Amino acid sequence: MRHLMEGEALNLIMVWTTAAATVCYCRAIGNFIPKGGSSRFAAIFPAIVILLLLPLRLTSVHLGGPTAFILSWLTTFKLLLFSFGKGPLHHLLPLRQFVPLSLLPIKLQNYPPEIQRPSLNYAFPTAIVALATLIPLYTAKQSLHPKFVLFLYSLHMYIGLEFIFFVFSFFTRKLLGVQLEPQFDQPYLSTSLQDFWGRRWNIVVHKVLQPTVYQPVATASTRLLGRRWAPIPAILATFVVSAAMHELVFYYIKRERRGAWEPWEPSWDAICFFMLHGTCLAIEVAVKKWLRARGSKWRLPGVVSWILTVAFVYETALRLFFPALARCRVYEKATRELNAVMEFGKEVYGVLRFACFHVTRNVE
Repeated sequence: MRHLMEGEALNLIMVWTTAAATVCYCRAIGNFIPKGGSSRFAAIFPAIVILLLLPLRLTSVHLGGPTAFILSWLTTFKLLLFSFGKGPLHHLLPLRQFVPLSLLPIKLQNYPPEIQRPSLNYAFPTAIVALATLIPLYTAKQSLHPKFVLFLYSLHMYIGLEFIFFVFSFFTRKLLGVQLEPQFDQPYLSTSLQDFWGRRWNIVVHKVLQPTVYQPVATASTRLLGRRWAPIPAILATFVVSAAMHELVFYYIKRERRGAWEPWEPSWDAICFFMLHGTCLAIEVAVKKWLRARGSKWRLPGVVSWILTVAFVYETALRLFFPALARCRVYEKATRELNAVMEFGKEVYGVLRFACFHVTRNVE
């Protein structure tokens, strides 16, 4: 396992180096074709294909998963927008800003001074302790209730994503003076599906899907349904695309062989999860618009709406989303990877302890 992880680390360097060179090419295309349109899209399309192929070089969950999510989803969508002269990318941006803005979910302005972000010294040990606590629980999962095991899976995913994106944010801010978009904003405090999906969960994905899917569909629907009801099909289309992209990420992380295509086995329950949430969110928005049109100010009490929202999201995730991840053997692979990292850490500690002992004896 150790040798596999060493090979995975080398592949990770190769993948991200290639990705950086690819977006440099895209910026050069932007300078050569300054106006967005079909010509720029045709020139950038091969780069998008390369970014979709690069995650095939990785098979681990902790390295390959975030890489697949960023390159195959966020970066490709940003380049699609760039092809047509939209989105956060612009060919006049300095290269040192264009590359990280393409490859990472970042924005170029700092947070207001009054907003304080936790330091890496606090986040790192917290995440390590939490993940290390989950490992022995996974080994005893046969004796645990299935729903509790799925709860552990959800906790693992949330902690892992928070930690990965916080590390990206910390080093990007220190090295480049730019700031990563927050990935989460206390999703457990959501009081509606609109609040959960639009403001608290996966904020970076929301901000990428909005200009690429939601706004074009809403604009097209305005001609048929009017401005009031145009968001309904836009919401449904956004969740269809989100389901498709999650399927793509699932495909990347469940593979066992590097650089090889494997048969695609769709996670129908995960697709149903996003379609269900998209439908319920569309109904929620439609009801709010209907009440507003009638001049009604009726609302559920905050505590009641919070309980209903959290219960609905949690129960549907337990029944539909996390079983799909479990079938991909994500958590078994993640456990093996964490065990390998811990064993490597023990070896490093032993070597350092041995070296310090002999240095101390020689000094004496």
